[in-house]
Amino acid sequence: MRLIATDLDGTLLDSASAVSPRTRAALDAARDRGIHVVPVTARQPIGLRAIAADAAFDDWALCSNGAYAVHLAEGRMLFAEELPAATIRTLAEALRASIPGLLFASVREGGETFVAQQGYAEIADLSDHKRDPKTMGGVPLDQVLSAPSLKFVIRHPELAPAALFDTLRSLGLTGFEATLSGAPFVEVMAEGVTKATGLARLCAHLGIDRADVVAFGDALNDVEMLRWAGRGVAMADAAPVVQDAADETTVSNDEDGVARVIERLLG
Repeated sequence: MRLIATDLDGTLLDSASAVSPRTRAALDAARDRGIHVVPVTARQPIGLRAIAADAAFDDWALCSNGAYAVHLAEGRMLFAEELPAATIRTLAEALRASIPGLLFASVREGGETFVAQQGYAEIADLSDHKRDPKTMGGVPLDQVLSAPSLKFVIRHPELAPAALFDTLRSLGLTGFEATLSGAPFVEVMAEGVTKATGLARLCAHLGIDRADVVAFGDALNDVEMLRWAGRGVAMADAAPVVQDAADETTVSNDEDGVARVIERLLG
């Protein structure tokens, strides 16, 4: 084991979005042995900074479901894969023709800029993007669709994300990658971008073979990463498709499932 890749919400963090003492101790023990600990998350750096001290994250991180790699201590970017504006516009127009009332947001500039459509902030919570909705503002849809995006967000005031996701897949459009993370919206990245592709690029940079990677996750956006890693570990309450993608299943995030596996692998 040379690298631990872990999802955050529903996986490493408990239900209060905190890092438990046992989990912190396990991460520290791994780092003491020279093992990289890499958060691989749908969050942006702003969402990582909220827990970085508790988890002692100061190395590489993968944000936007693998679209963006950044060194947290140095602020150095390794790569950023953006969804083209033309693709975003085509996608939004096709969806709006099928589902009235959709709202959109665009994550840009290394995750530091959040461009939300008018009305989006009114249905958002702090936990959605780890941003105060009061800071989101609101612009006409054309401005949301006018520039490339690390992650394009699709949501509806009433419809569940799974229903939006199914409709999106039924349209037969190409040129992007869509997924669900457990958040109340659909997340769209550049074509081919997943947590697995981002992790593969980071491991190539670090000279680490996939066989030496242990990955943890609980949601649909973790499936490719769990399949790619030498050992994929799903959480106990993960959906069947996530557990099927993993080599093993641990106990829940509230029972320190990640820590228990790390402790066992460290001996």
